Amino acid sequence: MIDGQHVTLAHGNGGRFMRELIEEVFVRHLANPELDTRCDAAHLPLPEGDVLVTTDGFTVQPLEFPGGDIGSLAVHGTVNDLAVAGAVPAYLSLSAFIEEGLEFARLDRLVASMALAARECEVRVAAGDTKVVRRGEGGGVYFATTGVGIRRPGLRLGLDRIREGDVILASGPVGDHGTAVLLAREQFGLRGDLASDAASVLPLTTALLDLPGLRFMRDPTRGGLATVAHEIAHETGLCVRLDGPAIPVRPPVASVCEMLGFDPLYLACEGRVVAVLAPGDADRALDAWRALPAGSDAARIGVVQNGRPQVVLETELGGERCLEELEDDPLPRIC
Repeated sequence: MIDGQHVTLAHGNGGRFMRELIEEVFVRHLANPELDTRCDAAHLPLPEGDVLVTTDGFTVQPLEFPGGDIGSLAVHGTVNDLAVAGAVPAYLSLSAFIEEGLEFARLDRLVASMALAARECEVRVAAGDTKVVRRGEGGGVYFATTGVGIRRPGLRLGLDRIREGDVILASGPVGDHGTAVLLAREQFGLRGDLASDAASVLPLTTALLDLPGLRFMRDPTRGGLATVAHEIAHETGLCVRLDGPAIPVRPPVASVCEMLGFDPLYLACEGRVVAVLAPGDADRALDAWRALPAGSDAARIGVVQNGRPQVVLETELGGERCLEELEDDPLPRIC
C-alpha cells in the first residue's frame, strides 16, 4: 500500500516506494498484455501497413478543467496527431513527471481518466517511465507520450498535395479548449461552464479516408485555426482565404475573446479537424462530418487560391484583413 497522501521524492528513487506508485496507480488503471513493468522494452504486434510514430508533451494548467483533464488530454492529443495523418492508433508510451507534493488522490483520478480515454480510443499504453521532481519544479504533473499507429498502404496526405482551388473545412466550433481552460483558471474575474472540445477525432478522420480528393488534415491545437492556415500558405506558396462569417465560434467563446482582446482563430482546439479537399469532394466530406455527432457543426470555411502566400480573412462587413502569424502565446500551458 502507498504510504501517505502526497507524492514524495522517495517515490522516484527506483526503490520500494516507486514500485508501489507504479503498481498501485499506473498499472492498476493501465494494465494490458503489452504493459510489462518488469522489462525495459515492449513487444508490439502490428498489422500490415505503414507505421507512423508521433510524440507529444502535456503541461496544461489547471490539471482538471471542464470537459477533460491532463490525463485524457494526453491520450486524445496523441491519438489525434496519428488520426489526422490517416493512421489508426494502436499503442502509446507514457512518461510521467510528477511534482513532489501532488496528492495521490488527484494522480489516481488523472491516470484513471487516461485509462478510460485509452479504452474508448482502443489504444493501449505499452510502456512507460516515472520521474519525481522537487516541489516547485513542476506544475503538479507533466505527461509525455509517444504514439504508434498504422496507416493503410498507398494512403498519402500532406501539405505537398494541396492545390490551387482546394477547399478548407472545419469539423466544428473553434477556440473551445483554450477558452474553457482560461475560464477554469478563474483569471480576470471570469467564470463559466464552457467545456473543452477535447476528444478523439478518429471518427472524423476515418469518415474522410476513402475520398480520393482528401489532401491534408490537421488538428488545430496550439495556435489554433489561424496557425494551420499559415502553415498551408507557407508550405504551398499560395494564398489561404478564410470566410470569417462561416467559421463556427460558440457565443461564449466570442464573448470572452471580445472582453479580453483575444482572437478565437488563434485559440487551441483539442477535438477539431481542419481538412483540405479537392473541390469535387468537399461537399461529400461535409455531409460525412455532419452525419456524425462530433461534426454536426462542420462548415466550409475557406479556399486555397493563387496569390501571395498569406492568410486573408473575409469579414462580416464585406471587407478583408490579413491574419498575422502568431508570435506571442496568448494562453500558455493550455495543452
